[in-house]
Amino acid sequence: MRHSFLFALPLCILSLAFSACTSTPQPLQVGSIGRDTLLGVPCCVYLPYRYAERAKNETFPVLYLQHGMFGSEDDWSTQGNLLAIMDSLLRADKVVEMVVIMPDNFLGSIEPEQRKVLMESPDITPEGEPIDVSKGTAHWHKLTYEQERGYEMSGYWESHFPDFMAEVERRYSVSRDPAHRAIAGLSMGGFHTMHVSHFLHGQFAYVGMFSALVARPDYSIYANWEEEVLALMATSPVYWIGMGREDFLYDQMQEYRRWLEANHLEYTYYESPGGHTWPNWQDYIGRFLPKIR
Repeated sequence: MRHSFLFALPLCILSLAFSACTSTPQPLQVGSIGRDTLLGVPCCVYLPYRYAERAKNETFPVLYLQHGMFGSEDDWSTQGNLLAIMDSLLRADKVVEMVVIMPDNFLGSIEPEQRKVLMESPDITPEGEPIDVSKGTAHWHKLTYEQERGYEMSGYWESHFPDFMAEVERRYSVSRDPAHRAIAGLSMGGFHTMHVSHFLHGQFAYVGMFSALVARPDYSIYANWEEEVLALMATSPVYWIGMGREDFLYDQMQEYRRWLEANHLEYTYYESPGGHTWPNWQDYIGRFLPKIR
């Protein structure tokens, strides 16, 4: 009888193991990405699993995630592969569930009337040439590099970000506590991240700058940027910087780092191989998201 039991036990274990391996897998509790327009700004929005049902009783941390120059609200969900990155981190229990707002921060940098004129204008370049629509977003090449840069760095997005943030908080069940609020962006979106975060110092506990353009434009809103960064850093945010060694913005970021260190400001710096590329930005967002709580 004893031998019979010993023989049956492995068979039982094997049977249970086979059953576990062949059972129907449970559906992954992943979020989804949809579209919205907030104060006239097109956005992609990542929402946690069963958000509509849970939002009645829960609030979630929020991340404002911004694209680079000549980009759009789609960039992080397509080229950035945000859904898969978030899914992977959730499965590994490395990130909390959150709402991610991905605005078209370029259009957000333009006053509504000018935005309307731009988007309804004929599909030609400023020089009168047809737009190659295969190259990118609706506003691609309607403006020259200098024109788009001028809009992006005019200060309009920074000065109106409080209104945009208030609209997000009105429409979505997100925490209004700065301890659960984050902002991040790549390239020109990193520029916006830098200036929004210090313009609204104390409102973001997490700041992520990925291959960021660090510039000091000659507009009044940027005039006191050093004092505002000092005020921001006094609130002890997670201040996370990612940069590729071959990035064309590498040298100006090192200059900014020297300024931070000269002022004894704490930050996290991650340097990777490569340059101004989506593989790097996917890497950076994957490292930054677990910081948010």
